[in-house]
Amino acid sequence: MNNNPHNYARVIFNLIAPIYSFLDKYVRKAFRKSFANVVQLIDIQGKSVLDIGTGPGTWAALFYENGAKNVHGIDIAENMIYQAKKRYSPNISFSLSDGNNFTEFPDNSFDIVTTSLVLHGMKQNYREKIVDEMQRISKKYVIINDFYGKTPWIIQFLEFLEKSDYKHFKRNFAIELAEKFTNIMRIDASAGISVYLAEKK
Repeated sequence: MNNNPHNYARVIFNLIAPIYSFLDKYVRKAFRKSFANVVQLIDIQGKSVLDIGTGPGTWAALFYENGAKNVHGIDIAENMIYQAKKRYSPNISFSLSDGNNFTEFPDNSFDIVTTSLVLHGMKQNYREKIVDEMQRISKKYVIINDFYGKTPWIIQFLEFLEKSDYKHFKRNFAIELAEKFTNIMRIDASAGISVYLAEKK
């Protein structure tokens, strides 16, 4: 576990997968606020999409519902993939990932690579690896739905339990993103959440 922090995350998210499933309708409501900004900026119709850290598939499903032609979600937690498949297969495909690299996907293999409420949980060195992979796999766009601004206290408590890096993420992620991408936009979506949109250089 010391050599791979994804192991800790895998254990935690396998345990809480049924809870995420139970709260799905509330999560969808918050995600829809974020996604309303996405569809104003990018034409989703006909696009191919990779969702990293898909969880129970809720974020990935919004791309499919808005016209994406090929949506694939990956996650490190088997139970999350089980929940995602139960809800959204066969319209959306899902697979397990080890969380360290995504070599199964060639360069420039998806129009959009996205992730929602994932990157804040990683230390910067691991986060940078994931962002590098997002840049490699994406043909053009990356979309990150994640923390910014004031975080509700209950979320702060959960992030403490998950040992996340959310405070550092909120302060520095836009700078980290600018090292790899151009035309970066951050749009406030809901309480403590923003959508980051960027293009490959």
